[in-house]
Amino acid sequence: MTNLFEAVANTLKVKLDNEPKSPLHVGEVMSCWVYVAMMDEASIFMQAGVNMTTDDELLDMLKDSIEQCDKQSTKLKDFMKTEGVHLPNVSEPRPNSDPNSVPLGVKLTDDEIANGVSIKTASAIIACATGASQSIRTDLGTIWVDFLSEKLLFGTSLKTLLIKRGWIKVPPYYYPPGLPQQ
Repeated sequence: MTNLFEAVANTLKVKLDNEPKSPLHVGEVMSCWVYVAMMDEASIFMQAGVNMTTDDELLDMLKDSIEQCDKQSTKLKDFMKTEGVHLPNVSEPRPNSDPNSVPLGVKLTDDEIANGVSIKTASAIIACATGASQSIRTDLGTIWVDFLSEKLLFGTSLKTLLIKRGWIKVPPYYYPPGLPQQ
């Protein structure tokens, strides 16, 4: 079965070849700037998570997330530099450390780390969709659609891990008034 996001991206890429490049509008610039800051700061959070957990599955997920965040940030930074857009200042990368040496009052639990990644992934999905909907330029719209599909795929595997480990945070169930009892 054809992936919907790949089909949309391929359609946009075909159109892209014939599109004149207008300057980015302020909404496009803001979406790029905020997303680069989000990805770089998320990568820092994941690095801290790597320094705090010994769980193999969580470590693999964190490393996958770092790789994805760094790849997307680099791609968007290259685009922004080409367009003359200044890059945001972000935190410095974290050095490697021994998870067993992190004091208990400072160390995040695996549950907290995984849910932090979940929140950052959900925020990135929303940012990608917003960026895509605001983009006039097809080349930038294609970037957003690619990022969105990558984040959705990652989010699916993350949700599976959260459910498997009992870490997923579920809001209270809603039972509307008058709902028939089953």
